[in-house]
Amino acid sequence: MAPILLLLFLVSGATADSDPVQDFCVPDPGPNPVQLTHLSTYPCKNPSNASADDFVFSGIRFPGNFSNQTGFAGISVNPTQFPGLNTLGMSFARADFEQGGVNPPHYHPRATETALVLTGRVYSGFVDSAGRIYAKVLEKGEVMVFPRGLVHFQMNVGESRATIFGSFNSQNPGLVRIPGTVFGSGIKDAVLEKAFGLSPEELEKLEKRFRPS
Repeated sequence: MAPILLLLFLVSGATADSDPVQDFCVPDPGPNPVQLTHLSTYPCKNPSNASADDFVFSGIRFPGNFSNQTGFAGISVNPTQFPGLNTLGMSFARADFEQGGVNPPHYHPRATETALVLTGRVYSGFVDSAGRIYAKVLEKGEVMVFPRGLVHFQMNVGESRATIFGSFNSQNPGLVRIPGTVFGSGIKDAVLEKAFGLSPEELEKLEKRFRPS
């Protein structure tokens, strides 16, 4: 039994962000912008050369660009936009919704998310691996947690704009949007037609909507 428990511990530890071995590591990429895929190759800025500005981010004071299709605007913040997050095992996002706006079903393969409603009323929920749904309308000040890797969604059901602040326990949580992944990735038509019971005409309409521009 002990070897099995040890193996489970090692596997679970390997799937999380690494623990930091110093107070912080603001990446120093030289004259180039920070790239998320190259974080491990950058040296850390000397702490004596760091300043408070390295640990302050102002890019979510205002909403992002709203989608005409979904009425949703999202701003994701990871070490690419905010280098001070590097090695700290976290990232965050701002989400804004027009009245009736929707954050379509999606999941984060590498992080659990907590979502705090700052303004408005938002119908939020997730579906577990057995197909059970856990959903309710969240009011201002309420928080919901979405376990890592589970499909979740949000919809503004109030009478004005709504805003959510989301935080993740990974600096690179990943984002897989279900509609675009299924209908915009180039999966063979025969597979999708049979899996979803769609006619060729119905499938073509969906693929046109979600195909990358």
